[in-house]
Amino acid sequence: MTAKASGVRQGRRAGFSGFVAGLSALALGLALAGAPGTASAADMPQVKLAIGGPSCLCYLPTVLAHQLGLYKKNGVDVEMIPLKGGSQALTAVLGGSADVVSGYYDHTVELQPKGKILESFVVYDRFPGLVLAVSPKYTDKIKTVGDLVGQKVGVSAPGSSTDFFLKYALHKDGKDPNSVPVVGIGLGATAVAAMEQGQVQAAVMLDPAVTLMKGKYKDLRILIDTRSQADTRKVFGGDYPGGALYAPADWVKDNPAAAQGLADGMVETLKWIHSHSAEEIMAKMPAEYVGKDTALYLAALKNTIPMYSKNGVMDPKGAQAVLDVFASSDKEVANGHVDLSRTYTNLYAKKAASKLGIPTE
Repeated sequence: MTAKASGVRQGRRAGFSGFVAGLSALALGLALAGAPGTASAADMPQVKLAIGGPSCLCYLPTVLAHQLGLYKKNGVDVEMIPLKGGSQALTAVLGGSADVVSGYYDHTVELQPKGKILESFVVYDRFPGLVLAVSPKYTDKIKTVGDLVGQKVGVSAPGSSTDFFLKYALHKDGKDPNSVPVVGIGLGATAVAAMEQGQVQAAVMLDPAVTLMKGKYKDLRILIDTRSQADTRKVFGGDYPGGALYAPADWVKDNPAAAQGLADGMVETLKWIHSHSAEEIMAKMPAEYVGKDTALYLAALKNTIPMYSKNGVMDPKGAQAVLDVFASSDKEVANGHVDLSRTYTNLYAKKAASKLGIPTE
């Protein structure tokens, strides 16, 4: 080979090597950059999110945000921890095995007098959706709240919001809240089975379980219903917020990026819910949560959609209603000088809504 030919070949090799190196650098740069508007997984805050009954429609926004990939889109890597009830999710956070609770806001009020300062930073349920229903086996025996005295009543878990609701209903009816033994039956299929088999004489339930029961038992007796705004105001005397994301106040303070990412993901999910059909929403949910009877699930979902917030912001009047309800039946809360301003913040939800052009007033 001549020196000239060798030089030409070496030049070609150098040019090809440079081309490959350029492609490699470009690929690496794209990988590090990730998708537009998102951080790489390694850079995202890691959050363990405990959810007290993910099959319940009251918690659908939490699950749907994960299904749509909106937590990661907004810079948070979320690990979902499904649990039986809200009190168990709360226990997980207080015990340090989870960071944030997806559960009912009322726990932040109930626990403040006990020295536990928890702060809600985005609300997804405008009202609670709780229903006090009678087991089909006891329809003829239990006709009023007063008839529950001495009977076993199912709640998602003792100490949960379903338990609080039952105690409030008894107190409002002039009965001793402790005169009714409670049994933890969960919120989904286990709750339906407990009602059908007569393991409990009545239960505090939520959709889709309520609609499923009503579909199978046309004469299902419902003693109290808070699935609509009108019914909620009738029961509580005003609006009463339900599900929210909340955490120890110190965690929210120390992890503002994670809290904002969660709020951004949740508010974007709420916007998605209110701009899509119930059929489209159902199609995104895990099959195990929808169940075999898709028609009844769909019917329950259509009834539930109005319950979901549009902007994630806490209404101060709703927070006050929660305090008033607890103060009427819980002496510790009544005498605990609860500071509502420490139970929630609208900072993150309002910022999230502003990014999406969603009104908050």
